[in-house]
Amino acid sequence: MSMRTEYCGLTTEALLGQTVSLCGWVHRRRDHGGVIFIDLRDREGLVQVVCDPDRADVFKAAEAVRNEFCLRVTGIVRLRPEGTANTNLTSGKIEVLCHELEVLNPSVTPPFQLDDDNLSETTRLTHRVLDLRRPQMQKNLRLRYKVTMEVRKYLDQNGFIDIETPMLTKSTPEGARDYLVPSRVNAGEFFALPQSPQLFKQLLMVANFDRYYQITKCFRDEDLRADRQPEFTQIDCETSFLTEQEIRDMFEDMLRTVFRNALGVELPSPFPVMDFATAMGMYGSDKPDMRVKLQFTELTEVMKDVDFKVFSGAANAEGGRVVGLRIPGGGSMPRSEIDAYTQFVAIYGAKGLAYIKVNEKAKGREGLQSPIVKNLHDAALARIVELTGAEDGDLIFFGADKAKVVNDAIGALRVKIGHSDFGRKNGLFDEDWRPLWVVDFPMFEYDEGADRWVALHHPFTAPKPGHENFIDTDPGRAIAQAYDMVLNGWELGGGSVRIHRADVQSKVFRALKIEDDEAQLKFGFLLDALQYGAPPHGGLAFGLDRIVTMMTGAESIRDVIAFPKTQRAQCLLTQAPSPVDEKQLRELHIRLRNVEPAVKA
Repeated sequence: MSMRTEYCGLTTEALLGQTVSLCGWVHRRRDHGGVIFIDLRDREGLVQVVCDPDRADVFKAAEAVRNEFCLRVTGIVRLRPEGTANTNLTSGKIEVLCHELEVLNPSVTPPFQLDDDNLSETTRLTHRVLDLRRPQMQKNLRLRYKVTMEVRKYLDQNGFIDIETPMLTKSTPEGARDYLVPSRVNAGEFFALPQSPQLFKQLLMVANFDRYYQITKCFRDEDLRADRQPEFTQIDCETSFLTEQEIRDMFEDMLRTVFRNALGVELPSPFPVMDFATAMGMYGSDKPDMRVKLQFTELTEVMKDVDFKVFSGAANAEGGRVVGLRIPGGGSMPRSEIDAYTQFVAIYGAKGLAYIKVNEKAKGREGLQSPIVKNLHDAALARIVELTGAEDGDLIFFGADKAKVVNDAIGALRVKIGHSDFGRKNGLFDEDWRPLWVVDFPMFEYDEGADRWVALHHPFTAPKPGHENFIDTDPGRAIAQAYDMVLNGWELGGGSVRIHRADVQSKVFRALKIEDDEAQLKFGFLLDALQYGAPPHGGLAFGLDRIVTMMTGAESIRDVIAFPKTQRAQCLLTQAPSPVDEKQLRELHIRLRNVEPAVKA
């Protein structure tokens, strides 16, 4: 008989009376008055193995095994005694009466029980190999595999070719911070790890591959959050001779197909579409969580002549904004909760959080409760109630500051209240999958610190037809053929139609204050290629880690990556990054400055 004839978790009543050989790890060993039960676990799940005293050698071996021992068991499949079936297991109706038990490898005492749900992330990442044995992590990574397979099948059926692009490439400081790789052969020169295969995939379109994709690692040396990693995986795609609408339609269908086949979830068809200006205006975010049934009310004009300087100052300032956020039923919110929200918005730069409780709107000023009511004239109060649609028992929060602060703070507050117990109890949140296309992004945003325009997405994004005329004269008016796919408040992917004409690309570089000689030095290979009849092309990239995180309901993308880094960009399992010896540094022509050693997490 071979070492293994069945997976533990797939051993069922279909094998009753048959002899099976199973391999796996001891999940738990239980001694019940002379009969020893072993829950044997492999990647498919658990099976109950019974060792009785009638087989003395087996029983003696079973007495010595402990959690996480690696075993091979041979035995007869039989039904469990009546009343002892476990409906939570595929193998729950049967057990295996052990005839032979072989310890393939013992285990030291593990640092935690694999079914302990209260482990710190530090413990889990330090002992990641054991953490990956846990059923939830096995499930997460198998779903990730299934998603990638569904993506590959879909793209293959639609004529895409998987092509690898370089991992060692040229540094392009226009984007996020690069990870640099010193060259031993070319002293003093550096490769960069790719932040994206962007330029290479455009070159592949010029090279007539027509439809390209790659599921590939990308690298960005940036501040980390729950949905960021220094190395992450993109589903990277590019097409030729398709319009923006055709590109969106294709990849919307791909995501619907992946969710259906990998998760059994049917996403709506078609996805709603919202332009960038509306998203920022109503939700303060270019990736609004549409499950939350709250939206901004624009009050900037209303507040220009009020005595309350916090409001009128912001309303009259260049780039200022005042908004209201109506919370239906929020009048019942205790003051302690309002104070907690005030502290929350401070994280986003808000200096405070004004509010009005609407007790009886029919009474006008007398029916409103708030420290700020006395500083607002009757006409302003009436317009606030009218525009927000507030009813008795509602609460209105206000944001007044520079538009970015208002959008960030009140946008985050909207999501926090929607997701809160209050929001869920009061019908302000829909537990559902709510995808959305956000389109018509500005091509540029102004960087006051650098005193220049910068690309909102990247400098290879094409303007909407006719908007190339604004690039020279009024860059702030230029709208891009760019689009982001958003799901439940997360940006799953984004892309654009690309610039395929060298003259338009040069015009964009000049708007970004990248002079011709600098553009030739950094991007000459792209500009040169565009001159050889480059086709109209465009595409997008999805964040694979984010997609799988959302599917699993995990709180962090670290839960769907086999060996992730911490928020300090460290691997606790291997203790990377780590010092290297002087010989390696000399070979790379590198001398270290005196630096304080990093504190390990």
